[in-house]
Amino acid sequence: MATAAEVETEEETEMMKMVKLGSYDGKVRLLIVSGDSESESAAEETMLLWGIQQPTLSKPNAFVAQSSLNLRIDACGHSLSILQSPSSLGTPGVTGSVMWDSGVVLGKFLEHAVDSGMLLLHGKKIVELGSGCGLVGCIAALLGAQVILTDLPDRLRLLKKNIENNLRHGDLRGSAVVTELTWGDDPDQDLIQPLPDYVLGSDVIYSEGAVGDLLDTLLQLCGTQTTIFLAGELRNDSVLEYFLEAAMKDFVIGRVEQTQWHPDYCSPRVVVYILVKKLEK
Repeated sequence: MATAAEVETEEETEMMKMVKLGSYDGKVRLLIVSGDSESESAAEETMLLWGIQQPTLSKPNAFVAQSSLNLRIDACGHSLSILQSPSSLGTPGVTGSVMWDSGVVLGKFLEHAVDSGMLLLHGKKIVELGSGCGLVGCIAALLGAQVILTDLPDRLRLLKKNIENNLRHGDLRGSAVVTELTWGDDPDQDLIQPLPDYVLGSDVIYSEGAVGDLLDTLLQLCGTQTTIFLAGELRNDSVLEYFLEAAMKDFVIGRVEQTQWHPDYCSPRVVVYILVKKLEK
């Protein structure tokens, strides 16, 4: 049986893992604590997620229908209609032609965090990576942010159409523009001058081969005052572990627990992380 001192130490350790990161006012669970290595912490995190959330046993796509030509969702007092291209989904490497649960979860999380006073997006510069169909960027613009949505050149047509269709409102508080960005390449100056307040990404951790370029781009886009929100589908534990281990070298990472998500948009198949760039030594 643990002594009172041991119990107190365990409780203190657990409390130390809950911290505020970046510009998000809620507390997140820190992925690495003193004494752990990046590899140990990444392995522990993936085992924990697959043990507790059991994503492989969950029904996929709770909030989207990828066979449909559009997704309708209410956000920020507006009814959004997001066009999809299901026929493109069979093309190898193309996932941005349809919506995934992680995008819906991230968009509604941002809305809930702003409504709860945990996050301020009005007037802030946001760069979204792998914007796909554009739902997250649309919601961020409706919340008052100045959003630059990015994706590969062949994905921009559908993205632009969704931005035009959904952000025509006369009461739009923010703005949204679309530009191409290939991870690993030097970003255009408008992306980094000035550096963004926030970087967003949903379903961007999908293969080990893309992790290096993704992290290179995050390092180029982010200063120490930039807060990154990444939401991901829990498909492959080894890919997630590989990303986390590599990312911990340059970023402090915290997981947002589902109690802080939008109460109507939670899924055991999705995880939300906050990353903040480490100070240079």
